[in-house]
Amino acid sequence: MADTKTPETEPEKQPRSVRVVLLALMITMMLAMLDNMIVGTAMPTIVGELGGLEHLSWVVTGYTLATAASTPLWGKIGDMYGRKGAFMTSIVIFLIGSALSGMAQNMGELIGFRAIQGLGAGGLMVGVMAIIGDLIPPRERGKYQGMMAGVMALAMIGGPLVGGTITDNWGWRWSFYINLPLGVVALTAISVVLHLPKKRSQSRIDYLGAGLLTLGITSIVLVTTWGGSEYAWTSARIMELIAIGVASLIGFVFWQTRAAEPVVPLHIFRSRNFTLMSLIGFITGFVMFGATLFLPLYQQSVQGASATNSGLLLLPMLGAMLVTSMVAGRVTTNSGKYKVFPVVGSVLMVIGLYLLSTMDTGTSRLTSGVFMAVVGLGMGCLMQITMLVAQNSVEMKDMGVASSSTTLFRTLGSSFGVAIMGALFNNRVQDVMSEQAGALGSKITERSAQLDAASLAKLPVAAREAYQHAVSAGTHTAFLLGAVVAIAALVAAVFVKEVPLKGAGPQKADETTEGTAAVPPPMVEAV
Repeated sequence: MADTKTPETEPEKQPRSVRVVLLALMITMMLAMLDNMIVGTAMPTIVGELGGLEHLSWVVTGYTLATAASTPLWGKIGDMYGRKGAFMTSIVIFLIGSALSGMAQNMGELIGFRAIQGLGAGGLMVGVMAIIGDLIPPRERGKYQGMMAGVMALAMIGGPLVGGTITDNWGWRWSFYINLPLGVVALTAISVVLHLPKKRSQSRIDYLGAGLLTLGITSIVLVTTWGGSEYAWTSARIMELIAIGVASLIGFVFWQTRAAEPVVPLHIFRSRNFTLMSLIGFITGFVMFGATLFLPLYQQSVQGASATNSGLLLLPMLGAMLVTSMVAGRVTTNSGKYKVFPVVGSVLMVIGLYLLSTMDTGTSRLTSGVFMAVVGLGMGCLMQITMLVAQNSVEMKDMGVASSSTTLFRTLGSSFGVAIMGALFNNRVQDVMSEQAGALGSKITERSAQLDAASLAKLPVAAREAYQHAVSAGTHTAFLLGAVVAIAALVAAVFVKEVPLKGAGPQKADETTEGTAAVPPPMVEAV
């Protein structure tokens, strides 16, 4: 019988080819998430060889700044000139930065090469989300949420373990070189299998808007990075950065109303759902990265857990997040309903954070694991749903900027979460140490409120017990703040309007949905 393609047979080939592209996208997503965690584990060895301890923080800060500042630009470039080309370019830049970082001969070179790496990293996550948005209708996208959540959990759990293993056996330079083979595999698969329409916009990139946004984001990230550590929150330098950041962002918003091709079209915020998802994404980032910072610290300092396997300490939270994300994706795909997940997720997050705030020096690992699982269940309802609803709220031509804006809000949320929760934690630890250990306590935490395992072991028994009480008090304050902030996510979730997902079943010819656009079939080569 002749081999003819019919509407019935063609879709059968699409899922396989989509899976090939998705595998490449997941590898790229893992590269973006693993990098900082692997490098963080290798930092003591890097400093030992290259020196430059006083500039150590810039190895992370330079990467973070470049990533945050370039994220909106990659989304816009993809919308204007084609998603595939922009994504592959970001991968190439990331791999060049990785190779150069591995070859760095001093701390200055490493910081510069990490910034190059960060410029590419800004396009990795945005590219993954925007291409998935192009290929898969939102109704079907829920099936793949588990994959994305799984990659995220794997990166957080495995990052420190992989980083330690690579550094111990191959040397710290391979913590950067390991990106190269994985990146080449992803690059090859995307080049061969993925076919998206080529675009060529006649408009020019909004360089003034890009500059103002970059200046504003850079100022915000520096404030949250330096405030309370390098400089006092009320210092002249922090005040200057706040003034520059506010002025730049006000100027950016003003200019976006006049630019011919704005970097972030303000009309996307006219969609109530998009604005609410941006807020929920910011809060999720605020809570999640604060939790991943303080939970291992609490378990190491108070519960005596090993720092070597610090990633495993988060397994209850990340495992629960993975399971819930998969369930939420399946339910969304089968029913087309999604509003329940932001609401339930926010409630669970508030409850979980409050439970974490009740932990003290007598809390068992089992109890803290249950509390973490509650937070993980809440995050699993929120992590991918926020991107799904945000993309469903804009037209296809704005898919890139919608993805990049949502990613940027989550990134900024994480910066604020680490900074504000960190400031409260440090102040509380120092206050309790002063109360319980007097002058000795103040001296112990004078330089940092976070002691490593070696420093903690050297303390007298009384001072060590005082520090454990102080850490418990600090985590109480930090997680209580997180619970209060998470209430804002719950309020936002209540006002989400359940707009039908694109691809959510047949519609009448004259039926239109506000804020949605038709989704083309997946454009990938059958394999």
